[in-house]
Amino acid sequence: MTLKVNEIFYSIQGESTYAGRPCVFVRLAGCNLRCSYCDTEYAYNHVEDLEIDYIINRVASYRCPLVEVTGGEPLIQEETPVFVRRLLETGFEVLVETNGTRNISRIDDRSVKIMDIKCPSSGEEDKNDLGNLSRLTDKDEIKFVIGTRGDYAFAKKVLDLIEKYASVNTVHFSPVFRRLEPKVLAKWIMEDHLNVRLHLQLHKIIWGAQQRGV
Repeated sequence: MTLKVNEIFYSIQGESTYAGRPCVFVRLAGCNLRCSYCDTEYAYNHVEDLEIDYIINRVASYRCPLVEVTGGEPLIQEETPVFVRRLLETGFEVLVETNGTRNISRIDDRSVKIMDIKCPSSGEEDKNDLGNLSRLTDKDEIKFVIGTRGDYAFAKKVLDLIEKYASVNTVHFSPVFRRLEPKVLAKWIMEDHLNVRLHLQLHKIIWGAQQRGV
């Protein structure tokens, strides 16, 4: 059984509540969205077909217990749930980052799902599957990538749905890198007394926005 893989690398986790921890990333190729601020366009087409056993051996070679399956969009590949389960059975702590447009119930609940909800400035707001809110567990996380005041207003409205339908560990508000200053988003969050986490992309702060494989 194979997966279409863009890259496998070892780095410092830059996002979610796991930020700062060493992590092995398996970036799967292909995505069903084209967000305006996408920082991984290179994952759309650069593909290598790899056997799942080979991928797991590569991951194990880094001697790191934390693994993130990301993209692109991992759930456009039918084999991804099998891969996630195999990683868990091998003893890894597994994060799955998804754009929230595909049914996440296919993913083993022993993993941590980090789900985006697309805001208007992404250009993909209409693709959100908000039914996924009820499929999250209390260790999963939600992320809004915010580029404008309109995005922020949209995210605040969805927070009401999250409180009603979702059981999640953390909700992140992340400013679009170099489009919205973090201090501006921090001010909005504080003014409205929101129970969310200001989320910065640590890997870009360390290595810069253009560096791949980190």
